[in-house]
Amino acid sequence: MVILSVDYGRVRTGIAVCDKNEIIASPVTVIKEVRQEVLAEKIAVICNEKGAESIVLGLPKNMDGSEGDSARSVRDFAVILHEKTGLFVELQDERCTTVSAHGYLNVTDTRGKKRKDVVDSVAAVIILEDHIRYRRNKL
Repeated sequence: MVILSVDYGRVRTGIAVCDKNEIIASPVTVIKEVRQEVLAEKIAVICNEKGAESIVLGLPKNMDGSEGDSARSVRDFAVILHEKTGLFVELQDERCTTVSAHGYLNVTDTRGKKRKDVVDSVAAVIILEDHIRYRRNKL
């Protein structure tokens, strides 16, 4: 199944997608948009272009597993995203994904503006890889 991954952010939102066999997750883009409705429309266009069959949306939980304002905002956005795309939107715990993304970018020596431009799409890849592992273990 082609799954589109979203690392939602207040300003920048990372997008990644996997192949139909759920083997390779690849970064797609980072969308700079603060309005949720407009962001959801932009994501809907990408879903159509990529042939996405479902969406996984990173859910920012606190380290103790509780949910704060950011998680509530993501849950609200999930509803909007479902309405705009018509696709099933599943939430995936995204604790530490941005930290991991920065670690990967350290290894590749990606710095400065380039790093800022790609970190959210790399985080979306990590969310998607975690989700794919979860799906494999669940089946």
